Amino acid sequence: MAKIPLREKIGYALGDAAAGGITWKVMSIAFPLFFTNVFGLTIADTATLMLIARMFDVITDPLMGSLADRTQSRWGTYRPWLLFGAVPLGLVFSLLLCTPDFGPVGKRIWAYTLYLLMMVVYTAVNVPYGSMLGVMTEDDNEKNQFSSFRMVGAYAMGFVTLLSFPYLQKLVGGTAQHQYAVLGAFFGLLATLGTLACGLLTRERLKPVRAEKFSLKPFANLFRNRPWIYLTLVGIGMNFFNGFRYAVAGYMFEYCLKGDVTLSGLIINYTVFMTFGELTCMVFGGLSPVFTKWIGSKRKAFQVAVIISGVASAGYYFIPMDPSYIWLMIAMVVITSVGVGLFSPLLWSMYADVADYATEKNGTSSTGLIFSSGTMAQKFGTAISGSLVALFLGMAGFVSGTDAATGQTVVTITDETSVGQMIWALFSLFPTAITVIMMVLVHLYPIKK
Repeated sequence: MAKIPLREKIGYALGDAAAGGITWKVMSIAFPLFFTNVFGLTIADTATLMLIARMFDVITDPLMGSLADRTQSRWGTYRPWLLFGAVPLGLVFSLLLCTPDFGPVGKRIWAYTLYLLMMVVYTAVNVPYGSMLGVMTEDDNEKNQFSSFRMVGAYAMGFVTLLSFPYLQKLVGGTAQHQYAVLGAFFGLLATLGTLACGLLTRERLKPVRAEKFSLKPFANLFRNRPWIYLTLVGIGMNFFNGFRYAVAGYMFEYCLKGDVTLSGLIINYTVFMTFGELTCMVFGGLSPVFTKWIGSKRKAFQVAVIISGVASAGYYFIPMDPSYIWLMIAMVVITSVGVGLFSPLLWSMYADVADYATEKNGTSSTGLIFSSGTMAQKFGTAISGSLVALFLGMAGFVSGTDAATGQTVVTITDETSVGQMIWALFSLFPTAITVIMMVLVHLYPIKK
């Protein structure tokens, strides 16, 4: 096959820049703190909302994958979902960051409705987006490059989003609710444009081997596919690892470090803090194909990268809970992100291998269905970890809600020491435990590429 032009790889990267670098990054990092401290949901409602949404995704993601596999249009099999889903993605995201002037019940209905709708729209765009990797090329090296470009796009945009967030809030001014609403509209527009650009700049070169009609057989085949089972569990673990850290970062600055840290004019809040990790992931995501070639196999490269992240994450726990150690905290986040940047692209490249394995074994393509499990793992791991963060904080003594009389958000900490220690462990020890589980699962993964 002819070498794929650079502009197409950049176009593919824009798809995850929009979905992963903007919408999902804000949802992972800002939403837990936004819902409890700005929007006014109780900690229990926040945990329940994320849990219900994930159970919902268990159904919608595989169905979307199967539907995408059977789509036939002049734009291809998977691209039309990006072209026509771009506007709804940005619009619903914008509305979700608005805080209506409702009481506790009205706010609960608004949050639940918009959050579930956001999950549907995100699924309708992101499952076909991931599935495109299986039909743009059959060259394994090109797949690795597309996957690497995807991760670089996501992390580069995540870097821009998180770094700019506190400065844009200051520029917008007004209340926190006003700031989030304006930034929601701004970043929603960027997400729409990035998704459209991805759909317009990419090509589908391979024709999926379609099943003649809808059947439950592909779903049953998944659970007989050992590589898929292990890789999906690895994907869930990977997103638990990231999800704990992202979801608790805002609380860490608010209740452990007692607010933003300012150094030489640089405002380091929780989004800027995580930006150092995003930049590192962007660099090492680009180096992932070289690293994999040097190690000799995807599986071994994944294992080495997970060890790096696990050891650094454990080390973070022993840093004193004091703003004067902020650069040591940043250094440990950077080392953790070296591993994350190396293993993140590998996951999607390995899903392409699983899709090829399934096609060879079953005779028909289930690429969309298999890649949908990757996005399901992403959403399941991230949101369940976010739900657990809310649950554990509530157990430690964090109480939030909306005053029924005034409509104002109220936050109460009944035990500051317990809450602080829980936050610190959720950012370090909980992710470390996840890396141990991931190591076992990757060791059992049977494809040796």
